This record gives sequence, C-alpha cells and structure tokens, in this order.
Amino acid sequence: MRPVRLPSPLTLALAMPVLMLSLLSGRCDAVGPEPQLLWPDGAPGAVGDEDVDRPLIRVYRPEGTANGAAVVIFPGGGYGALATDHEGHQIAKWFNRFGVTGAVVRYRLGRRYQHPAPLQDAQRAVRYMRHHADEIGIDPDRIGVMGFSAGGHLASTVSTHFDAGNPESDDLLERHSCRPDFTILGYPVISLFADFAHKGSARNLLGEDPDPELLKSLSNETQVTEQTPPAFLFHTSEDRGVPVQNSLAYYRALVEHGVPAELHAYQNGPHGVGLGIGDPVLYSWKDRLKDWMQTNGFLTDVERAAVSGKITVGGEPVSRGTITLIPLDDSENRPIAWGRIGRGNYRIPADRGPTIGMHKVVIRDLGTVVPEPTIEDVRELTAGMEFHLDVIAGENANIFTIDLPAAE
Repeated sequence: MRPVRLPSPLTLALAMPVLMLSLLSGRCDAVGPEPQLLWPDGAPGAVGDEDVDRPLIRVYRPEGTANGAAVVIFPGGGYGALATDHEGHQIAKWFNRFGVTGAVVRYRLGRRYQHPAPLQDAQRAVRYMRHHADEIGIDPDRIGVMGFSAGGHLASTVSTHFDAGNPESDDLLERHSCRPDFTILGYPVISLFADFAHKGSARNLLGEDPDPELLKSLSNETQVTEQTPPAFLFHTSEDRGVPVQNSLAYYRALVEHGVPAELHAYQNGPHGVGLGIGDPVLYSWKDRLKDWMQTNGFLTDVERAAVSGKITVGGEPVSRGTITLIPLDDSENRPIAWGRIGRGNYRIPADRGPTIGMHKVVIRDLGTVVPEPTIEDVRELTAGMEFHLDVIAGENANIFTIDLPAAE
C-alpha cells in the first residue's frame, strides 16, 4: 500500500485564507443575469407575495456571436427544490460557448404550489422568449426547452401540453405559442403512474391522493403525438433515483409517432450528474447534444434543400458508398449532410439535406456486395480533390450527376 502524506496543520492553516478567498471569488463570479418576473402583475393562483410566489427567468446571452437558437432550462429537484447551479446556471453558460442563448427558470414548487402552477410557469417562459425574441436576439422559431430530473418532467410536459396562444388576449405574451421547437431531457422523470415512476415528484406535484386520470395525463409517455417536438435524451443505466425506463418510454413513444428522437443511455453514473464533469465518458453527452442540434438545423436559420443524383467512377456506378456535403460557410452551425450511395444513386431529403450555399463534397466507396467475398478498404474517391457543389433553393434544383476519374 502506498503511503499518503497529509498536509500539516500549519500548512492547512496558512492555506485557509487563500482557499476562503478563492471560494468567495468563485461565488462572486457566479452571479447570474438580472432575473425577470414571468408574471409582473402576479402569477395565476399566487397564494402570497414572497419570492417563492414569483416565478422568474434569467436570460444568459452569449458573449460572442449568437446563432439565434435559445434553450429554456428547468432545473430538477423533485418539484420540491431547484438544483439551479449544476442543472441551470452551468448549463446555460455551456450553451453560450457555442452561440446559444440559455434561459433558466425558477418555477413554482410543491407543496405550496401544485399542478398546474409549474406548467403555467413553463408555458409562460416559452411565450416570454418568443415575445422578447427581437430584444434578446433569438429566432422565435428555434426555441427549445431542457429539463433535468423533475425539471425533465416539466420540459416533457410543456412539450406534450401546449397551445398556439390566444390572439385576442390583452396580455401580449399570451398571444404567442408555448410549443417548444425542440426538447432536451437529462435523466428525466417522465411517468407518474408506471412502475418506474418517481413517486416523490408525483406527490409534490399532485398531492397525496391524486386523481388517476390526472396521473395518466401527466405521464408524458402517454401524451406524445405527431406534433410533439423532436427530442434529445440522455440517462444512465445505474440511475436509481429516476430509472432509465423513463427515458426509454418517452423515446419509444416518439419513435412510434414518427417524431425525430435521439437517446444516449450511458452504462455508468448516478442520478443528478449535470454536465458530468470529471467523467470522461458521461461528459460526452453535451458534445452529442451539440451534434444533434447542428444536425437538425437548430443552430442556423439557413434553408435546407434536397439533393440527389448519380455517382460513377470511370462511367461505372459506385456499388456501395457514401456522399458527405460539408458547408464552407458557418460550418460551426450549419449541418453536414450525409447520404448513402447504392448502385450509383443517392438521395438526401430536404429535412436532412445541406443548407443553401457552397459545400465541399467527399465521396467514399465502401466496397462491393457480391456472392464471393472481397477484401477492400474504404476508399475516399475524392481524396486530393477540391470538389465543391453549390446548393440552391427550389424543388428538384439540386440533381447532380458526378463522374469521377478511375484510378490508374
């Protein structure tokens, strides 16, 4: 066994002022943006005028160039508290790093408030961001929601219980839709009545003896429709606080209804990991999320287009391969388009296609599929070439027939 040398009491005593100064400095640096009341004239059903009766939103704007996307964040805490630091403030600051505006919501909690107060606050937060889109510098059609644990239940609830707004309302915010454009869920509570439901969240949200129909209507795996926003989920198999079956149930419902969805279920990790800082595997969820947002076009407002055509080498069709279109402009935000080549033909639909503009094209040959097996490596057919395509708007406007030179 290796001996461990502990610092002497004198060393600790000398270090304490520096440590305390560092901690205090960190607290000062962590002060967030000025909070804004979601309901300046008082929230519906408010039972008092204390801080807990006044739901707030803090908007974190990127210091650099914003790409127009925004995410409204609901920290977890079982509907009894809020983990605002590692499931709110730190998440918003991370979004800022790649040009996304974050907004952290302090919503009303049980047992002082139960359903529908948290949902009203969540819907109001989405409307707030849409109403103030120009002022904040965001695209009102690229506003998503994100929630962790019970905050994930709230995010999935506003994603399955939304309306188009009331155009006749005297309250200008209420004229806006509260439907999110996309949903991000971290180890979320989804069901309130299944075997894997989080009973503590259900109790704080609905009380001790809730109506079974209300339990079901707020079990969001049962509320998914074709209009539910696309979703990204991550969870861990070891989560004992909120079992991974919650994410699996919501993901399955999304797939069954044809809603674009992506789920990352990690082997290791407890409940409440936040960014997962320090874990080299779990920490990767945020990179997969950025990839998902970019791939789905949430980081840009540039129009996408379908591309199709035929690819040959020396006049012979590529039997099995891939084509990748990499944007030359704003590559940090615009999606990279990818498609399969079969018997020389390829087609990438508009919802997965490249954005309008110039793209570098990479074509790869994956080998042949024949009765007698062959042994071939993947070959990049465009290696050493600067091969570009200009994608333009319009139906059937991007049909490209490409004949590459045969290898000598």
